[in-house]
Amino acid sequence: MRTYYWASVPPFKDASGAAFNTFTTFQQIYQSTTMPCPVIPANLLENGSEIKLTADGEFSTTGTPTLGLGFIYGAATPLTTLAVGTPLLTITGATSWPWHAEGVWRVREPGSAGTLQGAGWWMIGISLTTFSAQQAMPATSALRTITFDTTANNAFAPGAVWGTSSVSNTIKVDRFTVTVVT
Repeated sequence: MRTYYWASVPPFKDASGAAFNTFTTFQQIYQSTTMPCPVIPANLLENGSEIKLTADGEFSTTGTPTLGLGFIYGAATPLTTLAVGTPLLTITGATSWPWHAEGVWRVREPGSAGTLQGAGWWMIGISLTTFSAQQAMPATSALRTITFDTTANNAFAPGAVWGTSSVSNTIKVDRFTVTVVT
């Protein structure tokens, strides 16, 4: 009989990450020398395995820029978009307001040209205590299935995109968890 496991992927961090600012293209907002990205080892995933990603943190703004959230993956440094939602208009003067994102992807076909199918959702604070409506990610059903190499190590990270570059538009990750069912 085969035993299946539900396990979080290390490393586990007990501190918030650095604040990221001055960017307007979708990029990772997690990895640094003190907070490496969780990595799913090569050949761990099989047909039907699931990957669950959960992240939250805080953001601050000047003006009313848009903000979009999602997840990225890749070899040692995540560079490929897994999913991103349509950016939302923020409220001016946000200071350490919360955000949250999560999603689940299932291996539909393992291998070097394998596939993942899944989706998630995200939301941003519209005050310190209230969230906006949930936004789906990815933004279209066609983007829910991606090519994914299960024979390689894959790092994962939360990602974000600002509509306006400013040193005052900051975002940071307080918690990020990668969980795998194999």
